[in-house]
Amino acid sequence: MFVLNSNEPIELGTYLRERKWLDDHEIIDSISKPGEGNMNYVLRIRTAKRSFIIKQSRAYVEKYPQVLAPENRVLTEGAFYIKVAGDMDVQKAMPKILGMDEVNNVILLEDLGLSNDFTFLYDFKEKIHENELSQLLVYLNGLHQSFQKLVIDGELVNAEMRKLNYEHIFEYPFRVENGFDLDLIQKGLQEIAMPYKTDIDLKQKIESLGSLYLSKGKYLLHGDYYPGSWLKTDYGIKIIDPEFCFYGLREFDLAVFISHLYLSQQDESKITYVKDNYNSFSELNSEILNGFIGMEIMRRLIGLAQLPLNMNLKTKANLLSFARTLILK
Repeated sequence: MFVLNSNEPIELGTYLRERKWLDDHEIIDSISKPGEGNMNYVLRIRTAKRSFIIKQSRAYVEKYPQVLAPENRVLTEGAFYIKVAGDMDVQKAMPKILGMDEVNNVILLEDLGLSNDFTFLYDFKEKIHENELSQLLVYLNGLHQSFQKLVIDGELVNAEMRKLNYEHIFEYPFRVENGFDLDLIQKGLQEIAMPYKTDIDLKQKIESLGSLYLSKGKYLLHGDYYPGSWLKTDYGIKIIDPEFCFYGLREFDLAVFISHLYLSQQDESKITYVKDNYNSFSELNSEILNGFIGMEIMRRLIGLAQLPLNMNLKTKANLLSFARTLILK
């Protein structure tokens, strides 16, 4: 099996030419990392005439090698890109897929250029602008509307990735002993997390929400619609990394979106704007939506997938209490 490695440019060039992804006489000028990815091994390749992104998934999470993950997950991401190519408005907000190698779990993507994701919001020095929220909502509305199904089937079930996500959202953060000392993140965090790990009412509701997450639905979801998946480019906001995509409940995508507005301490007016401008918001199940919002807040504060939050312990404690209220509504 070919293993993508930035330190082996000759082998990489040979592989790309064998796949016809490089012309016979096209030479790699540079190899770099386009950003701090979590799930996969990702490189930017530059030649004299172009650049592109190459991504490989392995049997573990790239940022957390101790966490096992479906080895072929990038192929599901590739299938998502192929699917959304059928709608110009949705596709233009994402990179185009240029190639897919199913044997080696590699995809080739359009390079969106030098850009930053929106994780700067967690530093609380900048607020997201309304026109940026508008772009994010245009994408989400388009994705949920253009690809919804009349009959639920087995397309893009993405079962293994959902099982992984299920564990890290609905189970891992609430185990009393999970091997993760939250005090290493912030002194005192373990103590304020413990009551939620032993809250029977909360855990019963979490189990119900987890079953809803694992259920099939008729809406195509990005599956991880948070600031790390939003790129600020010269051509507007672009959306990346749909490896957790699946057909499910649209409340989940919207809940992840809204929860990170709370986590990044956005004004309540921004959250109201999202609710007012998400199509058919009145048709959503508010209990499920609020439950998923609370779940994402809690797992980001006391789970493994930590954010670069510049937040004091009191604010985290207040957010955890707020999240519990949302879940138990």
